[in-house]
Amino acid sequence: MKKIFAQERHKLILDKLAQQRSVTIKELASSLNVSEATLRTDLTKLEQQNLLRRTHGGAILVDPNELDTSFSTRQMKNKDEKVAIAKAAVKTILNNQCIMLDASSTALELAHQLKDSPYRLTVVTSGLKVAMELNDSPQITVILLGGIVKQGSCSLEGTLGAEILNKIHVDQLFTSSNGFSEEAGFTDFSVYEVELKKRMVKAATKTTVLLDHTKIDRNSIAAFAEITDIDTFITDQPVSDKYVELFKKHHIELIVTD
Repeated sequence: MKKIFAQERHKLILDKLAQQRSVTIKELASSLNVSEATLRTDLTKLEQQNLLRRTHGGAILVDPNELDTSFSTRQMKNKDEKVAIAKAAVKTILNNQCIMLDASSTALELAHQLKDSPYRLTVVTSGLKVAMELNDSPQITVILLGGIVKQGSCSLEGTLGAEILNKIHVDQLFTSSNGFSEEAGFTDFSVYEVELKKRMVKAATKTTVLLDHTKIDRNSIAAFAEITDIDTFITDQPVSDKYVELFKKHHIELIVTD
């Protein structure tokens, strides 16, 4: 069996946790063909990133409600960077488009920038706060995707209302994530929210990711998109040469804010 490098092991561990919510070191050692000592180190590193909780002999999936991931907390984190990213995103939008915004705090900042813009738009969103932000804008029609309200986040989970995506044409999706790496793609901490975001990516003609520099080379629990699924990447600081080449390889437009 070929050697599995650390980042790949971490992704496989998180994938298994997402499926069954708990794992044992013996189980992982058998399936990944690595030593238990190596896996203890892996689990410790993942716990330090708040991606799992160590238990005697294994690990369990972190309950998102235990994390510092409330919407109000995320909204205030890296606020200046999100404003800059949102202003850059506005410049990619055309009048009379149908765009889609996820429930992220960066998407909410984009909604705030659009609120008083001259654009006539249709905005589809899974974010309650995004919908409320745009509700009083006479030139913007808001479509709120149905679903289960996620406590503490003002977002909708699940795919109960996603069927509407089969009936409308979405020109561009603006989405963010809790982490991004070449190996894992775009990841988030809510398995249920990820399922809806997968549908959103699939429904959009173009997908634009809004991501501040702190999320790059960071993995979360479940992936909703791969690098090949996106068209534009907007961030606030220059990315490493590795990612410049990766984006070029896949013909992804890279926009770095001033």
